[in-house]
Formats: sequence, structure tokens, C-alpha cells
Amino acid sequence: MGLNVYLSGEIHTDWREQIIAGAQGLDVTFDSPVTDHGASDDCGVAILGAESDKYWHDHKGAMVNAIRTRKGIADADVVVVRFGEKYRQWNAAFDAGCAAALGKSLIILQQPDHDHALKEINAAALAVAREPAQVVEILRYVLTGKLSG
Repeated sequence: MGLNVYLSGEIHTDWREQIIAGAQGLDVTFDSPVTDHGASDDCGVAILGAESDKYWHDHKGAMVNAIRTRKGIADADVVVVRFGEKYRQWNAAFDAGCAAALGKSLIILQQPDHDHALKEINAAALAVAREPAQVVEILRYVLTGKLSG
């Protein structure tokens, strides 16, 4: 059995790389949104033309990025959504809601200080992890049925 895992959420730390490195040797395929912040913000205007109003600039980028995001979540067996320590991550919350609505297995990765703010999202998840290594151990257990160590 293999898993397709979509890694959504904050893009300012190396949590994705930690999970991917930790899962080496497991039958897992990873996908994610574009994590180059500049490319993600500017893709709409770079492809579809400039906008003088920042709202429409951002709107074009969000629409183009949504094509990739929707496909990644739809194809995933497991969706991991990371909420970082900084920034209001409305897009991460939206991705978690979409994954839950589609019946995807959802793992939330967040620190305890976000527990209250994310209580509804956490209630929809099958696991709430605090560290990337815990996500790797969940994937290992799901794939092998064995606990490490």
C-alpha cells in the first residue's frame, strides 16, 4: 500500500523537508503548493497580466494557485496541514476544511499555543501532531502497522 500525501500550510520553515527526509524508504509520494512565496504571490499577474489594484493582483494569484491546491488535495490519501507560529494562515485553514469536506485523512501539525484557535479544525482531524517527526511516525505506522523503536 502506498500513500499520496499533500503537505499544506506555512512556507517559512523546513517542516516539509523534515517529513520528506524522515519518510525515505516508505512508499509515500509527496505533493505541496508552490512554496516560493514570490512566485506564489505573483503567478497570476506574471501569467495573466498586471493589475494596478493589489486586491486583483492577489486574486489572480489565488485563482491560479487554487488549480494546483485543489488537484493536490483531491488526489491525496492524507493531507497534512501545518500552522506555524507566525502569520494568520487563512489559506491553511481553508485547505484543512476542504480536505475534511472531501473525507480526506487529515493530520494537523501545530504547537499547543494554537490549540484553542484551531479547536474546530483539530476536531475534524484524525491526528494533531506537534513535530514533523510525529507525522513521519504516523505515516510509518499506517504503511507498516509497526511502531518504530
